[in-house]
Amino acid sequence: MGSLYYGDAQDPIQIEDRALAHLKVVIATKLRRNESFTLSWRHPEGDTPGRSTLWLHPSIPLRFVFQDPETPELSRTWIEDLAHSANSSGGITLVEEHLESVLAS
Repeated sequence: MGSLYYGDAQDPIQIEDRALAHLKVVIATKLRRNESFTLSWRHPEGDTPGRSTLWLHPSIPLRFVFQDPETPELSRTWIEDLAHSANSSGGITLVEEHLESVLAS
């Protein structure tokens, strides 16, 4: 389980490592362009039900912490889905990865 630290918040946002790796690519791209946007997610099972949204701005400190020391193989499709939502008026919505199924012949 990875952690996202934003601003001066002491409690991190817990996000699965693979999802956080994909988010990092999209968020870094947006912030490098000096773009502000929102990031929304549903609370994980076991937490208080609901959803949360952050306003991400290039001037606010942001740190990604991964439990796994190895970088996972990234899915171009998942990055594109997240980037597409980042460019919408609703901002990035953390969506599940859509795994491509392989059909046996």
